[in-house]
Amino acid sequence: MGNKWDIVKLDEIAKNASRAFNFKNKNGVIFINTGDVLDGKFLHKNISKINELPGQAKKAIKINDILFSEIRPGNSRFALVNFENTHNYVVSTKFMILEVNQDVMNLEFFYLQLTCKQTLSDFQHIAESRSGTFPQITFDSISHYPFYCPDKVAQVKIKNFLGLITKNLETCYQINQTLEQISQTLFKSWFVDFDPVIDNALDGGNTIPEPFQARAELRKKVRNSADFKPLAADVRALFPAEFEEIELGWVPKGWQLSMAGDEFVIRGGSTPSTANADFWDNGEIHWTSPKDLAGNTSKILIDTSKKITTAGLNKISSGLLPENTVLMSSRAPIGYLALTKIPLAINQGYIAIPSAKSLSSEYIIYWLENIMDDIKGIAGGTTFAEISKSAFKTINLIIPSQKAIEVFTHIAKDNFDKIVENSKQTTVLKNLRDTLLPKLISGELSLDDIPELYQETETI
Repeated sequence: MGNKWDIVKLDEIAKNASRAFNFKNKNGVIFINTGDVLDGKFLHKNISKINELPGQAKKAIKINDILFSEIRPGNSRFALVNFENTHNYVVSTKFMILEVNQDVMNLEFFYLQLTCKQTLSDFQHIAESRSGTFPQITFDSISHYPFYCPDKVAQVKIKNFLGLITKNLETCYQINQTLEQISQTLFKSWFVDFDPVIDNALDGGNTIPEPFQARAELRKKVRNSADFKPLAADVRALFPAEFEEIELGWVPKGWQLSMAGDEFVIRGGSTPSTANADFWDNGEIHWTSPKDLAGNTSKILIDTSKKITTAGLNKISSGLLPENTVLMSSRAPIGYLALTKIPLAINQGYIAIPSAKSLSSEYIIYWLENIMDDIKGIAGGTTFAEISKSAFKTINLIIPSQKAIEVFTHIAKDNFDKIVENSKQTTVLKNLRDTLLPKLISGELSLDDIPELYQETETI
């Protein structure tokens, strides 16, 4: 269908709010930087723990504001403020704060237009056409940017329909977060807090070493609670009932002390020259840098933003790494983690573990997550923090019994398999949304053209 909808300019829909923050009460002030948001999400699990406010003045926000990064606007650093208690929140001056006149346009309908691929691409081009160190936009530079403005009924119907897709995406995301939390909680209980060993020791009347006495008291309370569910007897049998002291302290009896360099195959990567088209043009081999993990909503990697050719792969000494390689970003920043579900090559910003002597990939990735503060503590570097492969190899670790590792791996692998399927589903949903969104917003496609899909939205 042809488009007959009105066109309105940005400055007719929204204004760039610049509210001064009241510094009378600085306790508990929360500062949001551009790196704290990505693709509509606040990246911190508990936003109240975001970095404390620097001394200089910043911008205040309120519910229904749209935060939109002025720096590199194509990088999807945007979010809609959807929480009411904003009195102690301030944001970086690098954010444009858009306050939408909802008499002119529905907030969520405008947000869909503002954050679609075409708008972000156009804003990025505007930013790159302006002089400066970084590609940057200002409100004035985009104030005349056109947006479609159908009648309010059409706006609400379209945002409801697209909202259903977004809702399904969010459901997949939440399920994945829950699955990962289950695995992480289990890892910590078994291999950090040693709960099964403590339970066995308590039942056997064995001595609990001083470092674990507080945990043992907590376990007694947990075990006496009405909703306590003990581990199956065959699982508890995989763990000892005593601790023994080694040079690093007390560990479950029979478990071994080792070092990362003795347990893991460790690889690094490189970047084929971007000036040589033979290494990149029409490449079909997955190649990753830590940018692929920035804002990643799960610990799996099923695609990469860049591909290289066979000629490019030949320039990387570590070659093509297999599926189920564990990746850890080793600099700028340290600590992104991923379990690969595709063969790929890596750049120099990773420490990769394609295999290990006795530990599974699932065990390794949660071990890394658990000791990340220690890893960052031994990082060096002058320009930016970096953990070298040689330093990483010196990290000590305890090797549990093989049977305990196998049982944990079975559970974690099952969770990861479900996460992979959910992630593939999100890819399908994102592609559907990205295909339909511009066509529906522009009026090129009507909801009447997709009645079966639209009917599902009428109960939203």
